[in-house]
Order: sequence, then C-alpha cells, then structure tokens
Amino acid sequence: MKIQSIMDEAYKAYGQVFDGFDVAQLISAMKETDAPADAVVYYPSIAELEKLPVADDIKNSLFGGLEIQLGYCNGTNNKLNAMEYHRNSEFGVAASDLILLLGKQQDIEEDFSYDSAKVEAFFVPEGTVYEMYATTLHYAPCSASGKPFRNVVILPAGTNTELEASDRVYPEDKLLTAKNKWLIAHADAAIEGAVNGIRGENIAL
Repeated sequence: MKIQSIMDEAYKAYGQVFDGFDVAQLISAMKETDAPADAVVYYPSIAELEKLPVADDIKNSLFGGLEIQLGYCNGTNNKLNAMEYHRNSEFGVAASDLILLLGKQQDIEEDFSYDSAKVEAFFVPEGTVYEMYATTLHYAPCSASGKPFRNVVILPAGTNTELEASDRVYPEDKLLTAKNKWLIAHADAAIEGAVNGIRGENIAL
C-alpha cells in the first residue's frame, strides 16, 4: 500500500497540520507512557497531560474554549481492524513516528458497509500536531518501521467513555460503541459488539 506523507496535498481531504504549538513537554511526558510491543492501549483522559501548559493553548486555539480531554493511544499495530468517527474533529500529537489509515465518512454505504479499498495511508513524523476532520474515518495508528508508536489523542471531554444505556431510535445508533464514537469493524478483528461493516481486505502494513 502506498504510504503518503501527512504533509502531502492529499491529506487536506482528511485534516490539516498545525505549526506554532510547543509540544516538547507533552512529547517528553509521553515518552514515559507504556507502549506495548504486542498490543494497543488507549486512555481517553490523562490528568498529567491535561495539566501541561500546552493543553490550555490547544483548548483555546483549536477547540475555541470547549472543555477537552488529552489521552493517548500507544502500542504496536499493523492492521486496519476498524474505522470510527466522531461528531467533531480529533486532534493528535505524534509522540513518535506513526502511520494513519484514513477514510471518508461519505463513502459509508446506506447499509453501513465500507470498502477498505478506499483507505489511504499517511506517515506522521514525531512532533506533528494534526487534525482529523469529523468526517475522517480513523482508528488506532499503525507502527512505523515495526516500532511501538505513541500518539496523543485530543477530543471534547467525555468522548470515547462508557456509553449510557438509552433507546436506539435511528439506524446509525447501532454503530455507537462509546460516547461520541461511531464504529464500523472488520469481521477479522472480532471486536465484541461492533457492526462488521468493513468489506474487503483487513489492510495490513
């Protein structure tokens, strides 16, 4: 699969890259976090990261003052497995080199199926501050050069936390697996409770 750079023109369909944020302390703190060699871990909110000065800069400049959470997704991964989306942009800070597998919500069919052949891959160098638009399908990053990755995940407060029981009124509701998280999985990933809507190859890098 062709791996493009997040700096390429093609990425503009999925998000944008930001300069001007001092993320040195954030990346330093991330270097101390666990990054398994045989799994992926995700924590929506980490108090130590949210106390750093850059967290206020991100809150005010990228979220317009909206309450946010800083967590992380770390580990080792080389497969697509699933695609998720939110009702808002997700911002990330690459605390290591990593690769994003991305798609477009507009390509989801009426039956909530999605063709994995439409996925594009982007290399993200360490230190990059980036946005993925609300319509950008994404999931856990993939490792670059086979090494564990570390990625800061920044979202509105409460996103990806446990979903409260409620009536499911609209067809899309069946994709909800957490608060503000709609997910379509590949059957090969065997994600419990997920809708297996990804058709085609479970892409592996």
